[in-house]
Amino acid sequence: WYRHVFTQMFMAGFLPFSAIYIELHYIFASIWGHKIYTLFGILFLAFIMLLFVTSFITVALTYFQLASEDHRWWWRSLFYGGSTGIFVYAYCFFYYYQRSDMSGMLQTCFFFGYMLIVSYAFFMLLGTVGFFSALFFVRHIYKAIKAE
Repeated sequence: WYRHVFTQMFMAGFLPFSAIYIELHYIFASIWGHKIYTLFGILFLAFIMLLFVTSFITVALTYFQLASEDHRWWWRSLFYGGSTGIFVYAYCFFYYYQRSDMSGMLQTCFFFGYMLIVSYAFFMLLGTVGFFSALFFVRHIYKAIKAE
């Protein structure tokens, strides 16, 4: 069950999302709640941590996939890294209905439309990080193989 694609995507998305959950709350409060955000150094460290966690999780899941002799890792590495964007969009629903005071059709469409674009950008950014880290890993391990 743990080798199923959706289970691995859930694991690959949940761990990096848990690294940025608190900062994401403060960013949403500053953008949509008209609060002032001043912790840009902490935000930068959280972003670097997000990149590293995404890279390491994608490499680990790619290793498990290659160890089970499934060599179709290209698209899966993109989806493993990018699945954090799906969690960001799911958090948008929680924030909108539990934390914000927004209401009305225009605000709802505006909020979810822009957050869909932001979540897609997260998906592509972290998917690219995951793909290139898996590519570097696969090239490194196959370069070390000695054919005799």
